[in-house]
Amino acid sequence: MFGARQGIIVYLHTLKQAKMLRKFGNIHYVSKKLKYVVIYTNMEEVEALSEKLRSYSFVKKVELSYKPFLKMEYENSKPDKAKEYDYKMGI
Repeated sequence: MFGARQGIIVYLHTLKQAKMLRKFGNIHYVSKKLKYVVIYTNMEEVEALSEKLRSYSFVKKVELSYKPFLKMEYENSKPDKAKEYDYKMGI
């Protein structure tokens, strides 16, 4: 159903227009204190959508999420042998 997704963080002047942003993608989170909205949308349309959002007068700033580009597999995922024995002593 969904392809690759990416988050867009949209900072607003007021939250009155936060509901209007639903037509651009799935709203994941709305911060009332810091006045921003996190929207998830397809990666193919992220650039065009961010430019369109920047053109609105109620938008302060638009940032893209870097999560799809981060490496999630870690190289040294094995624990040290010394720590492994320390954890077993308490049981």
